[in-house]
Amino acid sequence: MKNMKALVFDGKKLQLTDVPRPTPKPNEALIRILLAGICNTDVEIVKGYMKFRGILGHEFVGVVEQAADSNWIGKRVVGEINVGCGKCEYCRQGMSRHCSQRTVLGILEKDGVFAEYATLPLENLYDVPNNLDDDEAVFTEPLAAALEILEQVQVQPDSRVAIVGDGKLGQLVAQVVRLVGCELVVIGKHPSKLELLKRFSIHTCLVDSVDVPLQDIVVECSGSPEGFLLSKHLVKPRGTLVLKSTYQQSFTFNPAELVVNEINVVGSRCGPFLPALQLLKNRLVEVSYLVTAKLSLQSALEAFKLAQQAESLKILIDMCGEQ
Repeated sequence: MKNMKALVFDGKKLQLTDVPRPTPKPNEALIRILLAGICNTDVEIVKGYMKFRGILGHEFVGVVEQAADSNWIGKRVVGEINVGCGKCEYCRQGMSRHCSQRTVLGILEKDGVFAEYATLPLENLYDVPNNLDDDEAVFTEPLAAALEILEQVQVQPDSRVAIVGDGKLGQLVAQVVRLVGCELVVIGKHPSKLELLKRFSIHTCLVDSVDVPLQDIVVECSGSPEGFLLSKHLVKPRGTLVLKSTYQQSFTFNPAELVVNEINVVGSRCGPFLPALQLLKNRLVEVSYLVTAKLSLQSALEAFKLAQQAESLKILIDMCGEQ
């Protein structure tokens, strides 16, 4: 059996090591990974989130090298990260992300894409349009997660919307929500990141000087308990609070404010890939400015450290790059 390089977390330590190349199941493709993105969820896993052990990573673009359906071989692809049982009520309704038996790429009982090769079911794969380069296509999964908000919540042109968090996800959510034409503000604690949103004429303000009216919809993308607490304070009575952050740490809060003000709380995770690819293809969302650095797989540990720095946005791992 051939080996490959991979970034593996054993529950205590993250290390770049040699592991056996995966063997695809009959319904799966063997994908040669070209480029992978480091997500905040990856960082939280190393802190103990989901108690995951194995190869990290779930944002990728790659090339199919092996598949039972030969039509897929040689295609450049991205892929949905949830792998359901295919039989339960949720899977039959196209909601494998909620299958109780699911595995999740690089997050739950399935090795991820910080490696030279990975596997996914063919039904999870999507062709990458020819006019997208790898640096753009690798954003499909987080952009789909941003789009899920519009699937779950009715954002109208006259809606007042705040996004709490100025990181890579907050930036993508802001670009998606602005397409509705609503009144939008992004609240963050990094002036340099907020400055980036000026190119889209998006209003911004710093966390320590928030001066905005109560909002119809608040989307929490900060990745911190403090961001959650601020978000719930900004929602108007009978407004909607959308939660996008996942993190390891626990915290306490009094839910009375949510009850008294009859706040709708919406958890929001993965989203639709085809609309995300269309937005990228049609240049309706810009992602290249979000790339802080691109490092080789040999430098993956350095890339992971860089991803945890406050000033970083998206850090990419280039499987084809030299050390």
